[in-house]
Amino acid sequence: MKRSLELGMIGNAGIAALVDERAEIAWCCLPRVDGDPVFCSLLRSRDAAGGGAGFFAVELADFATSEQRYVPNTAVLVTTITDSRGGAIEVTDFAPRFRQFGRMFCPMMLVRRLRRVAGSPLVTVRLAPACGLGAAVPARTWGSNHVRYTGADFVLRLTTNASTCAVLEETPFVLTGELDFLLGPDETLQGAPSEVARRFCEATVDYWQDWVRDLSIPFEWQDAVIRAAITLKLSAVDDTGAIIAAPTTSIPEAIGSARNWDYRYCWLRDAYFTVNALNRLNATRTMERYLGYIVNLAALAKGGALQPVYRINGRPDMPEHVAPALPGFCGMGPVRIGNQAHLQVQNDVYGAAILAATHVFFDRRLGAQGNEGLFEHLEALGEVAARVWREPDAGLWELRGSQKVHTFSALMCWVACDRLARIAARLGQGERECYWRAYAGQIRLGIEAAAWHSGRGTFVADFGGESLDASLLLIAELGFVAPTDPRFAATVAAIESELKRGDFIFRYSGEDDFGAPQNAFLVCTFWYIDALASLGRRDEARRLFENLLACRTRLGLLAEHIDPVSRQLWGNFPQTYSMVGLIHSATRLSAPWEGAF
Repeated sequence: MKRSLELGMIGNAGIAALVDERAEIAWCCLPRVDGDPVFCSLLRSRDAAGGGAGFFAVELADFATSEQRYVPNTAVLVTTITDSRGGAIEVTDFAPRFRQFGRMFCPMMLVRRLRRVAGSPLVTVRLAPACGLGAAVPARTWGSNHVRYTGADFVLRLTTNASTCAVLEETPFVLTGELDFLLGPDETLQGAPSEVARRFCEATVDYWQDWVRDLSIPFEWQDAVIRAAITLKLSAVDDTGAIIAAPTTSIPEAIGSARNWDYRYCWLRDAYFTVNALNRLNATRTMERYLGYIVNLAALAKGGALQPVYRINGRPDMPEHVAPALPGFCGMGPVRIGNQAHLQVQNDVYGAAILAATHVFFDRRLGAQGNEGLFEHLEALGEVAARVWREPDAGLWELRGSQKVHTFSALMCWVACDRLARIAARLGQGERECYWRAYAGQIRLGIEAAAWHSGRGTFVADFGGESLDASLLLIAELGFVAPTDPRFAATVAAIESELKRGDFIFRYSGEDDFGAPQNAFLVCTFWYIDALASLGRRDEARRLFENLLACRTRLGLLAEHIDPVSRQLWGNFPQTYSMVGLIHSATRLSAPWEGAF
């Protein structure tokens, strides 16, 4: 079966899995989202060499149709599959997440519940984990109600009320009632599989619906915003506070582009935008956990220097290499593990870290308020920003073959100093406020002198250059210029002219290390929509926003890139940046609740 990105995401803020239209778990890394891909058929078809492992499928004989839906306002996915003889089954997938004994219970576990809906459906359950980046198959042992899978770095136990013989030998059977499959740690299940699965499912549904009930959402596009918010929550790792860019690796940005990257890590830039979006919706705990992650990074950073990306556990090392046993999405390799970006200099990270932390000094909803100790940690980052703002770097687009003084990087260094001045004022530290305002003023003058192209009448992407990139759409959002500033309108108009393809905005148009970009980076179009709204062009913004909503998968998710002609989604999936863009634009454009009824 040819792969597509019509996938449902399940998870519990510890692990995540992607389930395809026929209820095959095609991607899941354990023991956490940056671990070994135990299920990896997303990147290797089952008929390819080595494709005999790496999936968890429920196959219905004489397949006819399937459809998927989420239980409303949850991360619990239901797939209904019918056969050509009138038989039908329902597969419910989730990862348990709920409060128990005064704490959050979110084990390394996937639960599958099978239920007969109609007829006499003939079913085959195929559970074939992989290990060693898809290169090996774990050893199996079993008992009366369980199967144990032992790999080099993990031991998994499947506990079920189905026939273990049918699972081990992949024997077809007629489903007459309900069966449950709990795949998790090598621990004895405390209770009958049917009872535990039912209880876990009910409690998980209750958790997610309660979580959504507490969100502050816009009046319009509520279902889209809720699905985006749940997806962001699934991307935030409770244990450490890190926020991953996406749960996948190496889904190409375009056909045959070799732009295949591992996104299962925490980019400080992406994470800031994510926590900011969730904070707007009143989901504040993610912000608090992420702040702890940032503070630890700042405390360990030598001389205050930050990497652009870190592992989930905060470790800085993620050497990039290729997984040869995995041919790639639709055969389009390479499949990369790790990310070379951790070696890059990206000077915007200081602004991203300080922006995230600024919330705790001003948002009274947060339990842990900012104080002088935290301010001192942030000042160490600000000192680096004040020093490097006019130094070349790889930029937010992570160019591998060149370095320039990127305007966005300098802008975020200005943000770092500007927000430190505001925090100092909040803390009543007048001397430090003046100190940081002086640096912010110095950087502002430098940006206005070197990034404003008088001949073109627009800001440009790098100091002394002539090209544009979509990050310039954020100069008003970040407070560097007012939306009414004619320089902002001129920059937006120039981006429209040079980077707009149909209804989508490209991040840039020039060639990079891999040639000219083929597809549009989705969040850039959301940035453009927000810019139009701030310029008073709301009707245009709403039309483009509705257009982007129509590009989502049937389950309401977005990838990183989109083909501007075919509108096919590409890139790692689901992408937090894209879901963040959806939330920001929806809250900006929605009609108010007041007077809506």
